[in-house]
Amino acid sequence: MPIYEYQCSACEHTLEAIQKMSDAPLIACPSCDGEALQKKISASGFRLKGDGWYETDFKSGNKKNLAGSANSE
Repeated sequence: MPIYEYQCSACEHTLEAIQKMSDAPLIACPSCDGEALQKKISASGFRLKGDGWYETDFKSGNKKNLAGSANSE
């Protein structure tokens, strides 16, 4: 489930909440008990790092070398 950041426009209190994407946005501020929370836009915590995926990663037997087989030369 994603983590959403909220900020109260009345008291400037910030908080994070783990919610489903289908859940309604929070509006009640736990700090001032007002209904002025607004969802903030923030950077995603998902990054792709490394060399990537190779065609041989999930193959077994004689299917391991499809792109550079000896017969293609």
